[in-house]
Amino acid sequence: MATTSEPDGGAAAGLSRTYRDALLNDVLPFWQNHSPDRECGGYFTCLDRAGAVFDTDKFLWLQARQVWTFAHLYNTVEPRKDWLETARLGADFLAGHGRAENGSFYYALTREGRPLSQPWNIFTDAFAAMGFAEYGRAARDPRAVEIALRTYRLFEKRKTSPKGRFSKAVPGARPLESLALRMIHLNLLLVMGDLLEEAEARNTAIALIDDVLTRFRHPGLGILLENVPAGGGVSDTLEGRMVNPGHGLEVLWMALAAAERWGRADAIPLLVRSMLSVAEYGWDREYGGLLYRLDILGKPPMQIEWDRKMWWVFAEAILAFSMAYEHTRSPECLAWLERFHDYTWAHFVDPQYGEWYGYLNREGRPLQDLKGNRWKGCYHVPRALLESARALDRSRERRPRNQQAPGR
Repeated sequence: MATTSEPDGGAAAGLSRTYRDALLNDVLPFWQNHSPDRECGGYFTCLDRAGAVFDTDKFLWLQARQVWTFAHLYNTVEPRKDWLETARLGADFLAGHGRAENGSFYYALTREGRPLSQPWNIFTDAFAAMGFAEYGRAARDPRAVEIALRTYRLFEKRKTSPKGRFSKAVPGARPLESLALRMIHLNLLLVMGDLLEEAEARNTAIALIDDVLTRFRHPGLGILLENVPAGGGVSDTLEGRMVNPGHGLEVLWMALAAAERWGRADAIPLLVRSMLSVAEYGWDREYGGLLYRLDILGKPPMQIEWDRKMWWVFAEAILAFSMAYEHTRSPECLAWLERFHDYTWAHFVDPQYGEWYGYLNREGRPLQDLKGNRWKGCYHVPRALLESARALDRSRERRPRNQQAPGR
């Protein structure tokens, strides 16, 4: 259990120490020991419980995000040569093999770097831009920065039609807009903001924050919808009624960070209040933990995995409430942080082999004992551990904000 009997500052300090220790002595060694492909470049991400490779294909979401992780550690924690070399292994592989002729990045490659799928997913470009931007700073590599900026402009160009010619949708049939796209764009701005014109970054970030709080936030429930009609309101469809609590918390902490960075501190109370609403709405009152998908009318969600407990959801929840506590020193935010921490350490953490399990059933038992695949890699967990520790450290120095906000 987290130490709730201590004063708030003591509890935050204890959690911060736990997260730093887990990052440096458990999670990062797992990936550094098992993931690098020293022969062909890049990283293996399909790893079993003990770190053995069970598939050698390379999925570019995870390649790029692992570049970002190790470059970010180098830039913000300690300029360790091994971290920079790990980041370079992925950046060189992506630069040499990752792009199609139009400049967009493929989704998957063979171990050697041959394309397996077309560059259909705009998120691959987003993660590539993020990885090269962070690596460019770490290595002081202007070519990497150039790739990052060029890829960011491709992302901007594609965002109105993310899948382009690969989309199965009939144009204009049901124009829904995606929360996930706003989340990815906010994340890109947080990583790349200093590489863009300041006014461009600020205006884009503020527009995205306002979009999240006015169009995607349900006015009655205070939670975030995953898809909303282009013209506003709520779509009474499976897609339109869907709630993904993990995405909700992830985009809210990103919006909070952007609000502080670009002068929208007035939005922070409502962002924190929305985090509390999302957590309360998504918590599984029968078995504990946060449910993966919900329908706002209580109808059956369309995803059969709706009741699973996913590693990345809990990583993002810990980070969201660490940041919320940093800004408010609210006992309610600390209580939610401790609740997510206790569930995660009881169910996801593997003390024998390191890292976290990825997928639990509703009751909290691992469905598989893998540590990585085409979706789970070296990103959500280390990012959450590092940034949560920092937020909790800052909470001891920061003057709390009044977290009251109108509505839920």
